[in-house]
Amino acid sequence: MKYFNRTIAESIRKLIPFFRVIVVTGARQVGKTTLCKKIFPEYEYVNLESGMTREMIANEPQNFIDNVSQGVIIDEAHRLPELFSYIQLDVDEHPDKRYILTGSSNFAMLEQITQSLAGRAALFTLPPLSIQEMYEQVKDMQTNELLFHGLYPASFSDNMPTEYLYSNYYNTYIERDLHQLINVKNLSLFQLFIRLCAGRVGAECNYSALASETGVSAPTLREWMSILEASYILYKLPPYYSNISKRLVKTPKVYFFDTGILCFLLGIENPNQLATHPLRGAIFENLVVMEFVKSRLNEGKLPNLFFYRDSRGTEIDLVETEANNLHFYEIKSSQTFNGKFFDNIKKVSKLFDDRVTKTAVIYDGKDTLPSVKDGIYNFRVFPYNE
Repeated sequence: MKYFNRTIAESIRKLIPFFRVIVVTGARQVGKTTLCKKIFPEYEYVNLESGMTREMIANEPQNFIDNVSQGVIIDEAHRLPELFSYIQLDVDEHPDKRYILTGSSNFAMLEQITQSLAGRAALFTLPPLSIQEMYEQVKDMQTNELLFHGLYPASFSDNMPTEYLYSNYYNTYIERDLHQLINVKNLSLFQLFIRLCAGRVGAECNYSALASETGVSAPTLREWMSILEASYILYKLPPYYSNISKRLVKTPKVYFFDTGILCFLLGIENPNQLATHPLRGAIFENLVVMEFVKSRLNEGKLPNLFFYRDSRGTEIDLVETEANNLHFYEIKSSQTFNGKFFDNIKKVSKLFDDRVTKTAVIYDGKDTLPSVKDGIYNFRVFPYNE
């Protein structure tokens, strides 16, 4: 796969002197292997996706560990969980050795790291490409083309048409990986569920309504949702409340990690169809929200992002926390700025006194007008990493 300069690489390089194990998770085909080989070209490489390789190491794990010299990249490390205890002993005895572990299953990786490598491993999540990473390639793309195209590396490095790329991705990886994680007895019901999620992008997740439409129980749908989230297909944005505990029990909004997959699930077959699509605004919002998420992940940090909605329906699309301070963002797919875009921001800001230290409207227009507090930004040039 063609290599694209990834922002997360610098974050990994900063921590490698302090952690003996680096764990890189992320969806399939986001470039985990390519990234790790680029950062650590001198390290050995093994792929546990290969049944033969996995069996050889499983038969003689200590021999494999003993033959690691400076460091090793182990792809799909969660497929051989018994290896983790050997890695733990080895890094304790040999502090100069490094293990780079990658995996596309967040559930499996985190469970094993918690049990065997706690305190020894630094965790990173590699998202799809960001607008900033691909700015030269996307700066002149029409917005509908970018939304349809998505930001998976293969959509820029391969010649496969976009519609076939995501169809193949869905059929090959999403359904296959999920079969390994949960027992989906009726695949058609799962397919209906994930498409219903796509139809609710940017909306609060109502399990009761989804259960009614699919005929699947709400607890089962929650499990499926968790698997999609752990597989980096879906992202749940929690609501913001001053009482932190309430963030855990209120309904989150649902987004997809990439708009290319989202468009595929919505049956959008070319960029022109987005012009009149009823969910075009929600798809654009998805793109912007995920750019904020990617920025945090690329820094090796957890997202500090929420949305705000009160009982009267007044909403702030995105709330970013910074210690006790709040940043409010409104996301508009319009190409023309309207002063009313700031109405909700002004209304809600009054409830938080001086805690709101930055506000901005991020829209699809050409004009950008930054200021000390309030700003108007074209989504391509907004400084997501600030």
